[in-house]
Amino acid sequence: MHRHHHRLVPWQRRVLYVSGAVLILTGAGWLAMHYSVGAGVGELPHPSEAWLMRLHGMAMFVWLFSQGTLAAAHVPQGWRLTSRHRWAGQRNSGVMLCVASGSLAVTGYLLYYFAPDSVRPALGWAHTAVGLVMAGLVLSHRRRTPQHLPKTPAAAPLDRL
Repeated sequence: MHRHHHRLVPWQRRVLYVSGAVLILTGAGWLAMHYSVGAGVGELPHPSEAWLMRLHGMAMFVWLFSQGTLAAAHVPQGWRLTSRHRWAGQRNSGVMLCVASGSLAVTGYLLYYFAPDSVRPALGWAHTAVGLVMAGLVLSHRRRTPQHLPKTPAAAPLDRL
């Protein structure tokens, strides 16, 4: 197959983007509820807080599955391609995405299972910040195109670049 750049297959891209969008929307929705009318302002938790976290958790499992598919194929192939100078920017953003993914998984797990009340707010804000940074990294990683590559679909196969 002739491709001029390394892309995810359509089903991977859809699963990744849909689960990521659900994670961002449910996380932002929870923050809005929690800190406007819920437990974050000294009230009882708003009923939607629990449902937003349930949806967030469900989307997280789908997102983790998509990360596994990336780790199996996209990341190793991308690592090989980025050894070439024209793909170097992809390696940096890809490594940052992998680190952010791991950080989100760890902080989310700690928030759900282990965070004591004294650490929970700071850990929650760190989780939120990494999630927002990751959204920007995904856009940056997706938009980086290698320099000096033809923009036509009939470019040289990857094994000849």
